[in-house]
Amino acid sequence: MINEDGKGEKMKPFSFYLITDPHYFKNSLGARGEAYDEFMRYEQKCFAETQSINEAVFDYLKTADEADTLLIPGDLIFNGEKESHIDFIEHLKELKANGKKIYVVTADHDFKENREDCFSIDEEGWHHPENTPRAELFDLYYEFGFKDAIAVDKQHLSYVAQVADGIRLLALNNDGPEGGGRYFDKKQLEWIKEQCKKAQDDGQMMFAMNHYPLMPGQPILSLVKTTYQKGSKEVLDLLADNGVHLVFTGHMHNQSINVHTTEKGNKIYDVCTGSIIADPSVIRLVKIEDDSTVDIKSIPTPDFEWDTKGKTCKQYLSDLFDNMILNMLGDMQSEPERIMHKLGMDNKQKLKPVIRLLGKRLNKVTLGHLARILWIKCDKSIRRVKLKDYAAELVRIVFEGNQGFVEGTPKGDVFLRFIKRFRFALKKIKAKGYDGQPVDVFEALRNSAGNYDIDDYNAVLKL
Repeated sequence: MINEDGKGEKMKPFSFYLITDPHYFKNSLGARGEAYDEFMRYEQKCFAETQSINEAVFDYLKTADEADTLLIPGDLIFNGEKESHIDFIEHLKELKANGKKIYVVTADHDFKENREDCFSIDEEGWHHPENTPRAELFDLYYEFGFKDAIAVDKQHLSYVAQVADGIRLLALNNDGPEGGGRYFDKKQLEWIKEQCKKAQDDGQMMFAMNHYPLMPGQPILSLVKTTYQKGSKEVLDLLADNGVHLVFTGHMHNQSINVHTTEKGNKIYDVCTGSIIADPSVIRLVKIEDDSTVDIKSIPTPDFEWDTKGKTCKQYLSDLFDNMILNMLGDMQSEPERIMHKLGMDNKQKLKPVIRLLGKRLNKVTLGHLARILWIKCDKSIRRVKLKDYAAELVRIVFEGNQGFVEGTPKGDVFLRFIKRFRFALKKIKAKGYDGQPVDVFEALRNSAGNYDIDDYNAVLKL
């Protein structure tokens, strides 16, 4: 809190829970039928099950007693449906009635300007429930951040909250003042700098939450522009050089902790957390010990009321992710036009036989067979593993974090030998990330398959 002289009270340890990308969908709107099953073939996040998963998480948080605060950095509902917002807010109110303080920001899945962009699916096909324009989000979520904020940027749906003695939260929305864009405009950057300076002048520690990651969760994702914030280096430098050394993000449904050091030598950690309705599905428990030490733990999302065929929540969501990859690989062989449409390659029909042939090989060959072709060693324990299953696991662990394909393990060693076989060619690729920085593709692949850095689940960070 702030004293009469404008200075903050002495900081005390502060704990909070954090979940990301709940993508709540009111199930009664429709998530079933043949068209729904077809849609879900290429999805890594749940749709019909999201209401049940959210309710299980909220039931857990109602009695969870290691913190009385919850943060949710965006994508609160599935795709802009008004009724989903209404239901989700009722769950937030119940949690609040159970003693929890809640701070949220919204993101691009939380609004749709046109009703046609919202959808549900049932036995009769696709429908378009009532949409939620971006202009309504401030009033809808007023009680969950804006109401008690000490500073509000209404145009950008951002605010500053005094969450504890000596600690402030910088809650940022960067979908652009007109919606979309995923950027901070000049006006918002000035507001951010102003709030950082006020926190420093008042003797307050400040940390941030922002829906979009400010760093790619894994190095290989730096090549994909939608995986992290546009103009990220400028924002990271602005925050870190003005006293903010910790930001919590979501969006990518991946679990990661990364660190950036500015030219002035200041550090900032980007703690990205997996969506609760997709693998890896966790709840973060964060304890800010003091202005330089933060303890982060990850709690598995509880099992939920659904016919999971006896699987735990974790296994159910892992299988959903793997099925997405396996369906894509299978369709490369049997229905290449389907996968080409998914990848926006409808105008490249000449590639169809190539994709079909590649799919045939991927779905048939084993790791041992591939190793023989490339003259690389493969441990006998994994020689009979099909390449498609290996590929599905490899992609999944990039999102799960703490990637296990590290040097010294059978799966890690064969991967490293594979990319080393093509190292000369990879080194010649002049790749650049979304931020314009050069990317060493070989090292990006190596460090995306195996985690050689900070533990992505449980870590003590020194700010």
